[in-house]
Amino acid sequence: MTDLRDVVARQRFEQGFTDSDGQTRTVYADYAIHGNTRVIQYVEADPALRGTGAAGTFMQALAEHARAEGLKLAPRCSYAVVWLKRHSQYSDVVA
Repeated sequence: MTDLRDVVARQRFEQGFTDSDGQTRTVYADYAIHGNTRVIQYVEADPALRGTGAAGTFMQALAEHARAEGLKLAPRCSYAVVWLKRHSQYSDVVA
């Protein structure tokens, strides 16, 4: 696993994970910027990572990043909405 990266030029958060074949695969979330809020448009995991928990690990890293940077997350992606509802310990970062 690599650290979460904010690729500002692409308005994308991304994180790499190693799959069962040793390949590095990516989970990412594209976002729109509204002041200090990042509107999470969707979360996408490489097909090789689906079912491995990588997207949940990514969301945790994203929520922790938002908290550390004083950002709010406004999820529009159904996965992000559900994940944030299930993890109320991050309610302080939800816009």
